[in-house]
Amino acid sequence: MTREAAQRLVQIFVRPEANPQSPGLNAEGFGGLVMGGAQLYFEWHEDTKALECSALVYKFHEPPKPGVIETFQAEEKEGTDTGGGTVDYEPENRGLYLSRTYTQVPEERAFTKDMKKLMKASLKWSDEVLDRVASRVFHPEELTK
Repeated sequence: MTREAAQRLVQIFVRPEANPQSPGLNAEGFGGLVMGGAQLYFEWHEDTKALECSALVYKFHEPPKPGVIETFQAEEKEGTDTGGGTVDYEPENRGLYLSRTYTQVPEERAFTKDMKKLMKASLKWSDEVLDRVASRVFHPEELTK
């Protein structure tokens, strides 16, 4: 994938949904939007020629306690719908995301559908999965009752 192709994909998705004037990706290779309560971020990786698309699940105020990220990853392995993404924790901003990376240019309609599925899944994870993970990590005794 080229940066220009990534730029075009993001523009095609972002413009009708959020901002008709959006460049898609800025000069540093970042972009994003908020839609229907979901936050979606785009990042161009020049070194790998890849477009990373990440839907925010949760922003930690402090680094997560031991076992939290692993329990989110266990949810993914157990088959909880990720909207086609994978659990992705970014320590530099303490964000937990469902992320999907493209190295090949997908068909535009497929990309739009993928992004909507990713955002929908992130909202479910923010609502339902977050509570379940917290219970599993911090109150496992309640799960055996």
